[in-house]
Amino acid sequence: MVRILLVEDSRTWRLSNECALLKAGYQVIIAEDGESALRCAKERTPDLILLALSLTKMSGLEVLTRLKHNRVTAGIPVIILTALSERNRQKMIDAGAEDYLEKNAIVGEKGINRLPEVLEALIARINRKRGVPFSPELAKR
Repeated sequence: MVRILLVEDSRTWRLSNECALLKAGYQVIIAEDGESALRCAKERTPDLILLALSLTKMSGLEVLTRLKHNRVTAGIPVIILTALSERNRQKMIDAGAEDYLEKNAIVGEKGINRLPEVLEALIARINRKRGVPFSPELAKR
């Protein structure tokens, strides 16, 4: 089962994403601010981190930078989730993020959270990039 650290300080987004991920069969670890995100990443070593940019106590960019400079967490793929436009995408990729997702692209017009299906494609791409063969079953482990 893929263990995902979901870092989000907005209760609404956190609950929506957590529910969608759990329903899709992922194990979800929650962090509500930057400090707890760093602690959870070190202690629980998730397979993937979904990181909001706007956080309390520490910005998402600072969290990303610290994750990528720590030998325990440097190899964990991080996907940025944000309400900000694509103009920040390259800055986050340059800082070490695997990808950058706009929140409004995850939740469709009818309020359906598409995060699990978007993640499946991203996990496949990350695994191919890292040389790990992908199958749909691996994404759910």
